[in-house]
Amino acid sequence: MLIVAPESMPNASTDLIILDPQDNVATVRRTLKSGTSVSLDDGLVELSQTVPGGHKVALKPVASGGELIKYGQIIGFAKSNIEPGEWVHTHNVELREVGRDYGFCENTTELPALEGDQDTFCGYARPGGQAGTRNYIGVISSVNCSASVARYVADHFRSSDLKGDFPKVDGVVAFTHKGGCSYDPNHGHEVLQRVIAGMARHPNIGGYVLVGLGCEVNQVPSLVEKYHLDRLQEGEQAPAFLTIQQTGGVRKTVESAVKAVEKMLPSVNAQQRTRQPVSKLTLAMNCGGSDANSGISANPALGVASDELVRQGAASVFGETTEIYGAEHLLTRRAVTREVGEKLVSRIRWWEEHTAMFGSTIDNNPSPGNKDGGLTTIFEKSLGAVAKAGQAPLSAVYGYAEPIEARGLCFMDTPGNDPVSMTGLVSGGCNVGVFTTGRGSVYGCKPSPCIKIATNTPMYNWMEEDMDINAGTILDGTETIAEVGRRIYDKILAVAGGEKTKSELAGMGDEEFAPWMLGPTL
Repeated sequence: MLIVAPESMPNASTDLIILDPQDNVATVRRTLKSGTSVSLDDGLVELSQTVPGGHKVALKPVASGGELIKYGQIIGFAKSNIEPGEWVHTHNVELREVGRDYGFCENTTELPALEGDQDTFCGYARPGGQAGTRNYIGVISSVNCSASVARYVADHFRSSDLKGDFPKVDGVVAFTHKGGCSYDPNHGHEVLQRVIAGMARHPNIGGYVLVGLGCEVNQVPSLVEKYHLDRLQEGEQAPAFLTIQQTGGVRKTVESAVKAVEKMLPSVNAQQRTRQPVSKLTLAMNCGGSDANSGISANPALGVASDELVRQGAASVFGETTEIYGAEHLLTRRAVTREVGEKLVSRIRWWEEHTAMFGSTIDNNPSPGNKDGGLTTIFEKSLGAVAKAGQAPLSAVYGYAEPIEARGLCFMDTPGNDPVSMTGLVSGGCNVGVFTTGRGSVYGCKPSPCIKIATNTPMYNWMEEDMDINAGTILDGTETIAEVGRRIYDKILAVAGGEKTKSELAGMGDEEFAPWMLGPTL
């Protein structure tokens, strides 16, 4: 099923957006007052209530308990009888369990073959055949107890004339977190270690220092041994490993780490951007601060760009397992193998069990901001979210922060929380990100640049200093989804080649590193 045809935006009128002929609700483009009549192909609908822009209006009568259809899919059920022209939202919609036909691999089709030469971008050639889009030095804390030391080291270089002396080094970044000790090693320990190892090996990191305390669960020596961090490939910058207790305290550790970074700076600065094939890009896709327009404009347009990256041999990865819930069957049906599809379903089942442990449910969503923007149920939100996956076959499913090795469209099991989700994707190796937003998320994501796409023109105009691309032109009728998708693709290549994103220009990205903390604190 196509969420939205990439060639055009289906319209019943200038006031309503109807996404599928089976839909019995439509999205209003702007706030419409009670008594307004809107034209449909088969007549008029008069609004019996004022409907806020981006929200839904009933097109047909729906009996109490009846299915509400958007995108040609069930998004919820009527709590009471709903008449044409009524505002459809949380006051008259409820969720019920819905059976899904996973139809593994039934709709799997290849994208059109690439014609001509593969596109390129200007990136940093890294050992192991990877390519970086940025050139940072990382100061990574193994445990919260070493977070301040990592921050002091990064702050030292923030206040120095780093750019004047080493212009090709994008910065020294501290990666700090609240974990690393006092929790069950059978739960979150391995996840945190994958995140740290992923950041250490990240293609956008030209060199790094790993700092621990010395008595924590997440020991630096065990990290080094388990992930072979001391085994260097040809041309790779030698890291430094420090612990506060063995070095002699905070001041001495900061001084040692500063000296280690100073030693790295000349060789990291010597790195040169060269032409790299697009196949060396690994894109992280995320949506946050979503509204009802996300699944109509920005996400489908990002899906077009994602498909083009896949055609070029790149990897395009999305996550947020809790925000594909209710739409996962659209992905299993295009999995390349049954095993891939079943792995995705297994992650859904894990989440159902995990949330039940805390008396919650996986469908305890959307957020207040999502609801203000017109999203009523998690099914509706998920159907819009999967639009950013385009039409490519689903090639692989990864656990949180696992190294992304496959090319093509991939999925990573992450929470819906934006910093935690993006941290997993970036730790898995994503070297550039695209973040769609309808309400105005201002997310940044060092060491990977993050392009932000506005779903609607009013928000873009209001927050233009933070938004890189306006996909609201689709709703305005001045561009097609395919045209905006091409602009996103071109922007990805430009940013991968060194063009700064709005979040980078604003200095965002130092505080968004947030590994997923699983398990009890002991």
